[in-house]
Amino acid sequence: MADKRDYYEVLGLQKGCSEDELKKAYRQMAKKYHPDLNPGDKEAEEKFKEVNEAYEVLSDPDKRQRYDQFGHAGVDPNFGAGGGAGGFGGFDMGDIGDIFGDLFGGGFGGSRRAQNPNAPRRGSDIRVQVTLTFFEACKGTAKKISVTRSDTCSDCRGTGAKDGTAMKTCSVCGGTGQVRVQQRTPFGVIATQRPCDSCGGRGRVIEQNCPTCGGRGSISNTKTVEVQIPAGIDDGQTLSLRGQGNAGFNGGPAGDLLVTVVVRPDPIFNRDGFDIYCEMPISYFQAVMGDKLVVPTIDGNVEYTLPEGTQPGTTFRLRGKGVTRLNSRGRGDQYVTVTIDVPRSLTKEQKEKLKAFEDSLTEKQSTKKRSFAEKLKEMLKDNSNK
Repeated sequence: MADKRDYYEVLGLQKGCSEDELKKAYRQMAKKYHPDLNPGDKEAEEKFKEVNEAYEVLSDPDKRQRYDQFGHAGVDPNFGAGGGAGGFGGFDMGDIGDIFGDLFGGGFGGSRRAQNPNAPRRGSDIRVQVTLTFFEACKGTAKKISVTRSDTCSDCRGTGAKDGTAMKTCSVCGGTGQVRVQQRTPFGVIATQRPCDSCGGRGRVIEQNCPTCGGRGSISNTKTVEVQIPAGIDDGQTLSLRGQGNAGFNGGPAGDLLVTVVVRPDPIFNRDGFDIYCEMPISYFQAVMGDKLVVPTIDGNVEYTLPEGTQPGTTFRLRGKGVTRLNSRGRGDQYVTVTIDVPRSLTKEQKEKLKAFEDSLTEKQSTKKRSFAEKLKEMLKDNSNK
């Protein structure tokens, strides 16, 4: 664990960062190192895994609290086993036991609480990514993904023992799962307890291993899982499929399958929350005279009546043409900003006509012909009316 980088450093953040800052940093880093955007780049692949591991810990309030307090040890799967995380409020014999346990591999005088190795344990989660187009994220879709996971062996039902055979009590530890050893130290001879090597702390041993799983109790399978992507999901969000992760132990439940969404950028549309933004190029003639525009949306093209005298940078709204609000019926809006396509390579005759047109404009028709004082007066008037 010592060779792991600090999770905040991995995401380029400081300790104490907000949830929004965490999500934003994760999305940027996940995009940067995503395998689809870095094909064949092993270094990017490793960094992508590192980014996901960091986000998995820091996005979970409980794990983040433990990480902030104890570092990587706080989020180790074995953290707290045997009471290792408790008792920091004061110094007692339990603390002394923990110190000697670290030195000599077990509890001191029986003070460390041994975790029951035969208790049901939940299986681990599996994290995968699925890449969507902009439209798939907006509209929702179904994606089939291949997942390699451990499943409970059907032949031994997770026991690891060959069908028809039983597990017997460990002859070394007598079924306790612990062995007592004595060690000579500068403090004298100290008796300690540690998990039995013969049975792995279970207290029982398998007489004959299951031939299907080799005594592990689980087998590795690659399955195709169909994931229903809801309309309105955004880049970086994660779906949880209960019980689709790795098999549990000793009858414990399976973990979850966590599917993180990566949305490819679209050449036309940008998204902010549930609103969509795009730019619409129009000609100078259309801006002056007005026109019926054909505007692209995620539902297809729609008509919009552009008023006469539309200025560059004007933004109009198409109500209800944005993204479906996640797990809701409402939708955001689409905002379209007008840009003027200025003509180039005009002929001499066209330039002369354009010059004549410019000269024919009055002060009321063109802001260019108004004095600075008039423009300033008009701006102040507009601001006072707001």
